[in-house]
Amino acid sequence: MHPLLLTQLIIKMSLMKTLANKLNGLKLALLSTIIVACISTNVLAQYDTVKSLPPVVKLSGPRLGITYVGPGSVQDAIHEAERTEVISQFGWQFENRLFSLEDGTTGLIEYVLLVGGLEQNMFLPSATMLIGLRTGSGFEFGAGPNLSLAGAGFAISVGYTIKNEYMYFPINLAVVPSNTGVRFSLLFGFNARRSR
Repeated sequence: MHPLLLTQLIIKMSLMKTLANKLNGLKLALLSTIIVACISTNVLAQYDTVKSLPPVVKLSGPRLGITYVGPGSVQDAIHEAERTEVISQFGWQFENRLFSLEDGTTGLIEYVLLVGGLEQNMFLPSATMLIGLRTGSGFEFGAGPNLSLAGAGFAISVGYTIKNEYMYFPINLAVVPSNTGVRFSLLFGFNARRSR
């Protein structure tokens, strides 16, 4: 029996004993029947609730990819520094699975932390939070805020995750439009599944 349910049962039984000292005969029998019925229903309802809670699944793993910086003030600054508008990306993604439906569709929150441009001797950090859905077949969609040295933007991401037992291999295409120029990123990596 669950420790919380056992504690509640002990408390209710001690209350019944206290009342028993004050009541006699028929009153005691009637009261005992009512209390036992209430305890049984309450214990079973709580057991079903605890038993049916789904585990929270956390997925995290490395990300690699490239970003194309479209025309705009950021691309102009990159050209002035004699760098190219295609930069590498390296980072980590944290993913929390919020719920799962019977058809395999899951609700997600993802945090993607990246550093771009290291191959060109640049340090361009970015952070993105995505709220989205993944279907049972692996197709996924998400959107959310993006922060980088170029400023704030809104990221839109689509992708596909290949599943292999406890490993997941996501491939994502993200677009971040802003007043400093549009950025397109292609990212891939892997996640290891763990439940808590």
